[in-house]
Amino acid sequence: MAGYLLRRVIQAALILLGVSFITFMLLYVLPADPVRQIAGRSATSQTVENIRQQLGLDQPLLVQYGRYLGGLIQGDMGRSYLQKTEVASLIASRLPASLLLMAGGILCELLIGLTLGVIAALWRGRPLDQGLMVTSFVAVSAPQFVVGLLLLYVFAVQLGWFPIGGYGTAAHLVLPAITLGIMGSGWYSRMMRSSMIEVLRQDYIRTARAKGLTRRRILFRHALPNAILPIIAMIGIDIGIFMGGMVVVESVFGWPGIGQLAWQAIQRVDIPIIMGVTMVSATAIVLGNLLADIATPFIDPRIKMR
Repeated sequence: MAGYLLRRVIQAALILLGVSFITFMLLYVLPADPVRQIAGRSATSQTVENIRQQLGLDQPLLVQYGRYLGGLIQGDMGRSYLQKTEVASLIASRLPASLLLMAGGILCELLIGLTLGVIAALWRGRPLDQGLMVTSFVAVSAPQFVVGLLLLYVFAVQLGWFPIGGYGTAAHLVLPAITLGIMGSGWYSRMMRSSMIEVLRQDYIRTARAKGLTRRRILFRHALPNAILPIIAMIGIDIGIFMGGMVVVESVFGWPGIGQLAWQAIQRVDIPIIMGVTMVSATAIVLGNLLADIATPFIDPRIKMR
């Protein structure tokens, strides 16, 4: 197990290194000039050039990247061009809100997706199964900003059950979490349906039925624990999907997380913040997949880590 973990850690470090270089290179070739954003429209060319030299943006790409990577290894993500604040501090202040929203979104998609998948598998080939699969396809295809605005209009504006936006109470979390969870629930329901159908065809399920076990006991004791194994890996992947989706959802609901911070930085071409949020998101994806791989053998001892 120690050798496996060491290999995965090395792979994770190489992945993060590649993500940092590709992102830095893409931001370097952007047509937008961050110095112009800092200096303002009325700044003279001399002022612009002075700011460029102060920030080190007049140096070659590899020199800039090497300086950034050296600071990143020491935990220094740089300073925001416009807010004049350490990027690490900005992200740290926003991260708890994003983690709370991510946890709520994952919980919603699991509750919705797994429930619909199990029901569809038990009623396989019937109108209910077909209706649920169509619903899951619509959920996957629906843009998150459309779902978010629709939920806001119905449950916040018309019914007044939840606040329109903001952060601080459980009521503020419900609509953003459901918005995030709806898209993921479609994938989970389809995956859970396929996995459950395969498990229900196994010999040990037929043996359990022959022994006279109740349908509920067969479902929750024997079928569900085995059918849910493919879902574990999906949760790790979902962390990365949520990091991208939260940019839209946090903007719609005014949620003060790193997604909203990233969107504001993109609008202002604040490169240090964009790089910082990208690296935090990439790290979350790598850790999520690693934890999913580690947790799977403990849930099913038949699976070995190699």
